[in-house]
Amino acid sequence: MYYIGVDLGTSAVKLLLMEGNGKIANIVSKEYPLYFPNVGWSEQKPEDWWEAVLAGLKELTEGFDKSKVAGISFGGQMHGLVILDSEDNVIRPAILWNDGRTQKETDYLNNVIGKDKLSKYTANIAFTGFTAPKILWVKNNEPENFARINKIMLPKDYIAYKLSGSFCTDFSDASGMLLLDVEHKCWSEEMLEICGVKKEQMPKLYESYEAVGTLKEDIAAQLGLSATVKIAAGAGDNAAAAIGTGTVGDAMCNISLGTSGTIFISSDKFGVDKNNALHSFAHANGKYHLMGCMLSAASCNKWFMEEILQTKEFAKEQAAITDDMLGNNHVYFLPYLMGERSPHNDANARGTLIGMTMDTSRADIYQAVLEGVAFAIRDSFEVAKSLGIDIKASKICGGGAKSPLWKKIFANVLNIRLDIIESEEGPGYGGAILAAVACGEYATVEEAADKLVKVIDSVEPDAELAARYEERYGRFKQIYPTVKELFPRL
Repeated sequence: MYYIGVDLGTSAVKLLLMEGNGKIANIVSKEYPLYFPNVGWSEQKPEDWWEAVLAGLKELTEGFDKSKVAGISFGGQMHGLVILDSEDNVIRPAILWNDGRTQKETDYLNNVIGKDKLSKYTANIAFTGFTAPKILWVKNNEPENFARINKIMLPKDYIAYKLSGSFCTDFSDASGMLLLDVEHKCWSEEMLEICGVKKEQMPKLYESYEAVGTLKEDIAAQLGLSATVKIAAGAGDNAAAAIGTGTVGDAMCNISLGTSGTIFISSDKFGVDKNNALHSFAHANGKYHLMGCMLSAASCNKWFMEEILQTKEFAKEQAAITDDMLGNNHVYFLPYLMGERSPHNDANARGTLIGMTMDTSRADIYQAVLEGVAFAIRDSFEVAKSLGIDIKASKICGGGAKSPLWKKIFANVLNIRLDIIESEEGPGYGGAILAAVACGEYATVEEAADKLVKVIDSVEPDAELAARYEERYGRFKQIYPTVKELFPRL
């Protein structure tokens, strides 16, 4: 049988057709516009997603036996606010995860309602990207739109609704709304009241691997698929990517070096750190996870190379950073080019180079940029360790993970083994796996991940180099607290 994973991203939807044995049969990508109507705003039209998904599904299955398509599921961009009226019309464009308009509402939630209460209600504190502040923004700034709201949903759930007619979401994606009681896996009555939202306006909650319905007959006919095709709830993009990388099970870890960077730690038990430095969310396997998100990861590399050095010869520049230089650099870089989320939650933080002297070279500074991203990920790694989570190894994926040098730096800064997997299709592959579990191809998410995700290479830390980086990290972590008060004044 075939299973389809729909990765609803910010710039495009990527659709993946997977055979039951995990082999990828086809991949199709469809782009759609991103709108910036005001400074700091970021929006998309859900109708554009739907058109792209329909066209993508037709193209994806062209030339294949469509009668063998058994299930469809999702990995979706998180936190976006999609609102429908009583006629199921989209009320306004979706406000996306990277939209920054809600600082006032975020401050209200964190400072007036209070971080302690938010953490008690939802296991998390407010960030400008989360959904609850967006709902408050609509309430405060577009009261006529707020009054029309009949359904509140997340981006991928709009697609699930259009495909199946099921008004649903999953626990992993709902965790990023700041409306879910993550520990008890139910909507937080207190948070709904704070936002002026009724429970009837919220979707039904499912585990990511559960079927929420089947294809509507008219959509099935349009696509040439059977109306028995199951639609599974799916997951937020990070949880879906974790399934796609086999990051399932207690203390399993995945580091993603994309434009932004994440460290995703799967846990069998619910846990929250005392400062809410990490997001505490539900996982797509029915358990929990902690996640640290840094806003600039591989984008620091791209910025330094293309904007500062004015070159795209990444391999050539990295070749100048020799093994003897690692762990011996006196230059440090704070990678906060867009502010920072985990663990500092500081929108004012900025990129900072410190420690340069007259003999500092071009390679020293570039090395500091690569090391700075690794040290920043370690900040979140240390928070997880403080909760008693013993991380012995991690998967690593994303564009930045293509660099052998950067992988070596990461392995030694974290002092753990890094595993590289065969397929790097992340959320789309994870979505297809969830569809396969929903259809009974595999009994559990764990079984599917164990059988389908293959490690093809590993990078081991070197004891001597790891010790040098331990000393360097001790210095790095003193820099941000020392300069923190300067950032708002700059």
